[in-house]
Amino acid sequence: MDLSIIIVNWNSTDFIAQCVSSILSFVENLQFEIIVVDNASSDDSYLLLPRRFEKVRLICSPENIGFARANNLGFENSSGKYVLFLNPDTKVINAAINFMYSFLQSSPEAGAVGCRLLNADLSVQTSCIQRFPTILNQLTDIEWLRLRYPKLRFWGIYPLFAEEQNVLAEVEVICGACIMIRREVFQGIGLFSSEYFMYGEDADLCYKIREAGRKLIYIGAGTIVHYGKQSSTRRKEDSFETVVMRESIFQLLRKTRGRFYSHMYRIAMSLMAAFRLILVGPLLVLSRRANSRESWRISFKKWWKILRWSVGLETSTARVGSSFKHVVLPAKN
Repeated sequence: MDLSIIIVNWNSTDFIAQCVSSILSFVENLQFEIIVVDNASSDDSYLLLPRRFEKVRLICSPENIGFARANNLGFENSSGKYVLFLNPDTKVINAAINFMYSFLQSSPEAGAVGCRLLNADLSVQTSCIQRFPTILNQLTDIEWLRLRYPKLRFWGIYPLFAEEQNVLAEVEVICGACIMIRREVFQGIGLFSSEYFMYGEDADLCYKIREAGRKLIYIGAGTIVHYGKQSSTRRKEDSFETVVMRESIFQLLRKTRGRFYSHMYRIAMSLMAAFRLILVGPLLVLSRRANSRESWRISFKKWWKILRWSVGLETSTARVGSSFKHVVLPAKN
């Protein structure tokens, strides 16, 4: 088997159907399998996927074991020489998968590759490549700044805005929404670190790949639409995601830079949250337009959650499960 494509599902069946269809439309001359790992979705329509797509093999977990462990579960049931971890809310719109596969096959120094990710409106998604998290780049993690000054090496996103879109560039972090890796490299670094429930596992993975002496390469010629960054109002208000993201970064920094640095990150986030609340509070009170007031309310709630987390008053309820049983539904013969 040349390639295993692993997709973790949680209540995203409609997106997955579009994702699988796009894969089948653009992948050529490769022996590949598609493994969907369902993380205890409440909507059981995902059970129809193997009937609709003969290449899909379904693995059902009775509990939500998190993104990292679910991907590891898919990997353990795969056989490809190369593995593509792909989010369900993606759509392949050119030969991106073939481009990534061909590059890895011909470049032994590369451990993993990623490609250009686009938002639903086809604007570039600046999070598809990143610098490794630091206190400074997390404090200035503002999309407006990245788009205004994209070529500053501080962000690590300058390849996305290169004049030549077919650029190849070595990067520090590839977004976990779409990352292809050699099987032996993934095994050698111990798979995804399972202590992360959601967020942080992709940066951790990239850190381990670089520590193993392999390169991470961005391939500008490949293009995939990633709908995940087109957040709904509900998602922006999701206190679970707001808190778990900061906890994951805190955990990552503690693991890679030590306890002192990670606690400095927590202190810095508390100061930033207090500053943002001071700015947003009056705007929320004085805003007359309903749309603006709603936007400021969401922002205030987000930073209030971050402030509470930074001083230990808010924690995530996410937990990585211990032992569990899963069911594998084979691909249609």
